Amino acid sequence: MYQRARASSARIFGLMDEPSKLEQDRNAAELEVTEGEVEYDDVTFGYGDEPIIEDVDFTVPGGETLALVGPTGAGKSTVLKLLLRMYDVDDGAVRIDGQDVREVTLPSLRRSVGYVGQSSYLFYGTVRENITYGSFEADHESVVEAAKAAEAHEFIQNLPDGYDTMVGERGVKLSGGQRQRITIARAVLKDPDILVLDEATSDVDTETEMLIQRSLDRLTEDRTTFAIAHRLSTIKDADTILVLEDGRIVERGTHDDLIDDDGLYAHLWGVQAGEIDQLPEEFIERAAKRTAEVDAETDDD
Repeated sequence: MYQRARASSARIFGLMDEPSKLEQDRNAAELEVTEGEVEYDDVTFGYGDEPIIEDVDFTVPGGETLALVGPTGAGKSTVLKLLLRMYDVDDGAVRIDGQDVREVTLPSLRRSVGYVGQSSYLFYGTVRENITYGSFEADHESVVEAAKAAEAHEFIQNLPDGYDTMVGERGVKLSGGQRQRITIARAVLKDPDILVLDEATSDVDTETEMLIQRSLDRLTEDRTTFAIAHRLSTIKDADTILVLEDGRIVERGTHDDLIDDDGLYAHLWGVQAGEIDQLPEEFIERAAKRTAEVDAETDDD
């Protein structure tokens, strides 16, 4: 056991000693979220010499929902990584209530942003411990309220030991929908000012998606929310929809506006509605080209 612990400790300290790629000002101020307004000011960013997103410019008023849609590789997730400051922009700025995210402390920034991703990662431990991850001081009543808001309380009660049930490594003892609802409960308990939903319902069946979507609707009410979705039915009620292609915003508006424009969004909607025969040949050719490029990148990896 000592030898295993020693090897693990070496890895842990090696990671802790790794210098951060983000420069942090020692005198940086704490982020103060008042309205929850988020602004992307002519943002350009690339992981190398090639830009991934270019001249991305938009503002989300506090309390509104903005959805990002577009083909695979369009840069949707990259846009939101810049909000969380996983990377720094190459040009432009990302601001929350007028405060540049590069000029505030990382802990205060990430405390203010809740994230629900496509992969619902759970740790080895109890249901309660997984819900309170990041909100360690929460009492039992708060945990139960968060689980109810996430449509998770009922199935948790039916587990062998309720909230004290061990979920196994990565939550293997739970279904995909159950794991996802626990991660949503975690976000509810955190009660963030800004919420990021990265394809939060993409890996579940239709019935479970309905339950999760209902809990997400409660969570996003009166809260600044960003949502990435391939299932366009989950974001059609967003206040604003941005359509990205090749790292640029090519369309923006409400669902009805974009359908009327008969552009990329309308064609993506047509694919999901089964109206493939009505799609223009140009759209199909571009989709085939994008798929081939993604497959080539996967092969290279």
